[in-house]
Parts: sequence; structure tokens; C-alpha cells
Amino acid sequence: MNREAVRVLVLSGHGINCEEETAAAYRLAGAEPEIVHLNALVGGHSTLAGYRVLHLPGGFSFGDDLGAGKALANRIRYKQLSNGRTLFDDLLAFIDAGNFIFGICNGFQVLAHLGLVPNTGGRYEQEVTLAPNDSGRFEDRWCTCAAASDARTPFVQDLDIVTLPVRHGEGKLLIRDENIRRAILAGSYVAMTYCDADGHAAKAYPGNPNGSDLACAGLSDDTGRVLGMMPHPEAYLSAYNHPAWPHHRRARGGGFIEVGEGLRIFRNVVNAARDRPAEAGVGSRVSGGEEGPPTR
Repeated sequence: MNREAVRVLVLSGHGINCEEETAAAYRLAGAEPEIVHLNALVGGHSTLAGYRVLHLPGGFSFGDDLGAGKALANRIRYKQLSNGRTLFDDLLAFIDAGNFIFGICNGFQVLAHLGLVPNTGGRYEQEVTLAPNDSGRFEDRWCTCAAASDARTPFVQDLDIVTLPVRHGEGKLLIRDENIRRAILAGSYVAMTYCDADGHAAKAYPGNPNGSDLACAGLSDDTGRVLGMMPHPEAYLSAYNHPAWPHHRRARGGGFIEVGEGLRIFRNVVNAARDRPAEAGVGSRVSGGEEGPPTR
């Protein structure tokens, strides 16, 4: 196994506010994270070249003024770089090169608006959105989630039922039409669902904190290397982050584990990136290379 360092670009700026704890998560998972401002990417001062993981953290990018994640998605898709490409062109090349993208909360919303998840049709068109919660309010609490046993993505492998915090006002997954819904189910794009204590899908509030279709808490693309998730695993890196940690410690006695359940997800991401080398030559399409944008 190749144990070389996995470099992670953690995006920041314009209302993103979870970059520091996200970088800490990757550091604890054995990677080398670097926090890079969006302006550095669109201004040509930094590129995706050399990174194995791009992380879009949680927050309120551009104040969510056009809907959660919409303005940031538009900037990525349409802002032209000095070389005539867009950052979206670079994201497609980044994925083609065998790299990984992980978006949490606001980052999930951005991935959905860009059509990077679930992308069942392979055309990078928006197939889902994340709408205001059914409760009509911002949900800031812990919830129970179940990793799908048949998930396409390695990000949730070896996970079963986990508790993670949610912090969002627009987290209700809506699917564009029935054909896409069927494709999501048939292709096992749902990576994680909101559930009860026994692992059964939570279709109603409060188990389902937003009213998401399919009780979906996490959704991947067809490659399994791009994942969007509404709960915040970066907020559960230590068992002591959980508000009920004293109870867990007493209940488990000598078997108490101090690692938070969220850190296991980041370890999966880093291990997946480490175990699958980037494809030689393909990555040259990222800004600074000679090749043009990928043909679709």
C-alpha cells in the first residue's frame, strides 16, 4: 500500500465557516490539509494540481442570498479564469483524474447545484436540490444516521449507525423527477440516511430533521468519489464532542472509545485517496496544463 501523504484542499472564504475544524479532521485522519481561499483559485494564485481531495466545507457561502450554495456554485461554474477555463472545468478534470470531492452541508448544496451529485445522467445537470426544512426553522441538534450497506462511495464503508450533528436551514433533499429518483435507488447513490435508533429510515420529523426524500442524509455520484452530506462529521472528531459523552462512557465501561464517529468518515476518505493513485497524465487538464477541458 502506498502510504504517501494525501494532500487535501479545504476551500474557504465568502461565508464558509467550517474550514478550520475540517482541516483538523483531515490532519487527524493522516492527511496534509491546506486551507485555500476561493479567490486564490479563481485568481490563478492556486490550482487543484497536486491535491487528491477537494473539500467544500459547511457555512453560509455568499450569505445563502440566492438559496443555500447557489451563488458559490454559480461562481465555480461561470467565473472565467485567466486561461479561459472555469473552475468547474478544473473540477471535472480533477474527478476524471481519479481524485475525490467531499462536500458537507453548504458544500453538499454546492455539489447539488453544480450537478456533481448524483449525476445519474452523466451530464452534470442539476438533478436534486436542498430546500428549506419542513420544520420552517434552522435545525441545530444531533441526529441518528445509517450508512447504506450498498453505497457506491468508500467514504462510509465499515460504518453502521452513527450519531452526527446537523446545522442547517435548507437541507430537504428534493429530486427533480421520478426517473431520477428511480435511478438514484437503482444505482445505490444514497450513502447515508436519517434513521431511528434501530437503523430504520426516518421519513418524518424529528428523526428526519428536514423532510428529505428517501430520508437521504448523504448522496454520492456515479463514481463514488464525490459525496455530499448534510450532517457535520467534522464536529464529532472526539467522543467528548458529544453532549452525552459521560453517559456513553458509563454505558461502555472499559470499552469507551475516545475517537468520535465523525473522524471515521474522514479516515475513509483519506484511505480511499491513498489506496487509489491519481491517473497519470489525466490530471494535466487541471489549470496550468496543456490539454483542453474534458469532452462530455
